[in-house]
Amino acid sequence: MSFLAIEWNPSLGIDLGFFVIRWYSLMFVAAFLLGLRFMKKIYIEDKIPVEKMDPLFMYVFLSMLIGMRLGDVFFYSWDYYQNNLLEIFLPFKNSAEGWKFTGFTGFASHGAAIGIPIAMYFYAKKHLNKPWLFILDRLAIMVALAGFFIRFGNFFNSEIYGKETGSSFGVIFKAAGETAARHPTQLYEAFSYLALFFVMWHLYWKTNKKQQVGFLFGLFMVVLWSLRFVIEFLKEPQVQERGEEWIFSPLNTGQVLSIPLALIGVWLMLRKSKKVA
Repeated sequence: MSFLAIEWNPSLGIDLGFFVIRWYSLMFVAAFLLGLRFMKKIYIEDKIPVEKMDPLFMYVFLSMLIGMRLGDVFFYSWDYYQNNLLEIFLPFKNSAEGWKFTGFTGFASHGAAIGIPIAMYFYAKKHLNKPWLFILDRLAIMVALAGFFIRFGNFFNSEIYGKETGSSFGVIFKAAGETAARHPTQLYEAFSYLALFFVMWHLYWKTNKKQQVGFLFGLFMVVLWSLRFVIEFLKEPQVQERGEEWIFSPLNTGQVLSIPLALIGVWLMLRKSKKVA
């Protein structure tokens, strides 16, 4: 095997003997802990009482999980779930041997892109005397950082990887049973999101863009979903598309869903908006 190809076969996580802390779960926790720490700095800068972060955490956490779950169900897996409605809400699957605990096995970021903004509308209305887009501008910075950790978790899990590179360059995902070098698309996305986080963090602290309501959230939408659109060309399909019935061919579901989200971002960046103090 060429030295250019990295063989990737990590453990599931940290084995404590009685319990295994999975790497993906650790990445998820790291995303929330760092996000809360940085968001606190922003609340202090914006002179918002930090006590208002407690409900923010619950709004984001619940809307993200519900949105990602329903996103997978309705955008990617409805053909299955329409005949297994209970499995949408229960962490069990019905098999020939009966009901088996599997955890929730399907999440889609496009669902979170819908669920979190909806939740933030109600949060801003109930807890902040600020426009809806004000909180989205700031939360988008944290979501970019979270995207870095979540995709790193996908890399540890050897999932959502790319197509074969056709060369000695790439990663061989041994844990997934692969023998050929593939594009580590999880890392492509992870480090792209990390770069987006640093850019937005700089814009918030070093420019007056935070006063232009909707600009930072618009930038986030344009960059993140444009990146997703491009990187999807290198990914292995996550679900079976509908073949000749798929009217958007050769684009996949993720790419089609990314287009309107990126366009919304363009509109937010270019529209005239009131400045906030």
